[in-house]
Amino acid sequence: MGSIRSRLTAAYTAALFTTMLLFALALLSVRRVTVFRELEERVQAEVDQTVRIISAAGQLTRQPLVVTPDAQVGSEVSLALRSLLDVLPDVVLVKDQRGFSLYRSAAARGLGLSDLDQLDIVARAMPAGRRSQRVQLSDGELLLAVRPLSEFGSRIDRVWVGVSTGPAELAPGEFVATLLLISPLLLALSVMFAYFIAGRAFRPVDRIIDQVEAITDGRSLHRRLAIGAAGDELARLSSTLNAMIERLETSFAALRRFTADASHELKTPLTVMRADVERAMSPVFTATEQAVSLEEALQQLTRMADLVDSLLTLARADEGRFDLYREPVELGPLAREVVETARLLGEDAALTIDAPVIEEVGVLGDLTRLRQLFLNLVTNAIKYTPRGGRVEITLVRSGDEVSLAVRDTGIGIAAADLPYIFERFWRADRVRSRAAERGGFGLGLAICQWIAQAHDGSLSVQSRLGRGSTFTVTLPVATLVAPSAGEAQVAVNQMLTSH
Repeated sequence: MGSIRSRLTAAYTAALFTTMLLFALALLSVRRVTVFRELEERVQAEVDQTVRIISAAGQLTRQPLVVTPDAQVGSEVSLALRSLLDVLPDVVLVKDQRGFSLYRSAAARGLGLSDLDQLDIVARAMPAGRRSQRVQLSDGELLLAVRPLSEFGSRIDRVWVGVSTGPAELAPGEFVATLLLISPLLLALSVMFAYFIAGRAFRPVDRIIDQVEAITDGRSLHRRLAIGAAGDELARLSSTLNAMIERLETSFAALRRFTADASHELKTPLTVMRADVERAMSPVFTATEQAVSLEEALQQLTRMADLVDSLLTLARADEGRFDLYREPVELGPLAREVVETARLLGEDAALTIDAPVIEEVGVLGDLTRLRQLFLNLVTNAIKYTPRGGRVEITLVRSGDEVSLAVRDTGIGIAAADLPYIFERFWRADRVRSRAAERGGFGLGLAICQWIAQAHDGSLSVQSRLGRGSTFTVTLPVATLVAPSAGEAQVAVNQMLTSH
């Protein structure tokens, strides 16, 4: 039974069989109790009937109910009373005060002496308030009821009535036999019914499996699963699988685009390097021309190394294998350092670099990566700002967060391009790349976003085409504890020793 359908059928059949067994046992127990209750009601009714017969005979005949026809035989009921009592089918005994039998029915006359003695013992030992008592005889069991008859004087003292418990024992047996007879048929029908129902229930699952198997590679990820009735579990499964397939399609598309962009970025410098090396190796060119070719090849090699390093950084970040060395970092001195670097970079383009607000605030982060984040944003702002433009850098704390904003008056970004600005190898229609003196790879902002997110922060952008851009880094503020004088001296000694 490897399939779920077979296992469900077996589980359903086992559950049905167990339920039937428990129901049969409960029904058998209830039936047994009910039969014995009916038997007890029957013996009590027969005792009452016997008493009524004796009472009616005494009132109608106006003759003694007990006669002594023979001194050797002893006393017995009258012939008229005997004829009335003989209609009773079960064991009936009429006793006098001394315990001698005045009357025995046909069923009682069929009992042996040992059975009569056993009845006598049980009847004498029966408590006064007990209505009936089960008595085990040689050929079966009787339910015995004893009724005293003091109103008839000393001649008739009590009446015994015994009813066989055979029918009560036989009824449960017949029930069990009937159950054993029909159980195999019920189980067979339940197996067939369960297998059919499970097959119908799993038919949509088979369709989902067939549809998923048809989506074998990245070229068929555009296909989607059919969704059934709303709210159904299989409909929710199909919706979940469709969402997963959509994410896979997006990932495959991004991977193909990433591969194509990376190949394009590597192809151009490799082509240039090959031409430069071939020219440097040619004897036709002078030593000066060969040196120029080698220098140009070295520049291309450096550019490729930067690209590979950026790709390696992003790959490690995606896999979570890039460790950040978190430590308390004061952003005020770091921001001023970045401002000074920006002023040096913007001198050739006569850019105005302003830092109107630099607050003293600390975060818990990697100093090297935070410096890389800020420098990338400032470098981009300088790169894409026309000559004579302005770049403004602010560092402002707001509650538990600190924001570093870099605003420029550059070429800006179109609104349609803003959702894709942080994608890898993406540049808005290559305009920003062509506007710069040296085109980038399109990886800088992706790295900046990763650094911000790795520090539990975020990187956002606001821009309008032709009116500049504003990149804002938001980081959580950390409470920085200044080291004691002893700790500071230890740190200085360690630094002097290491140098």
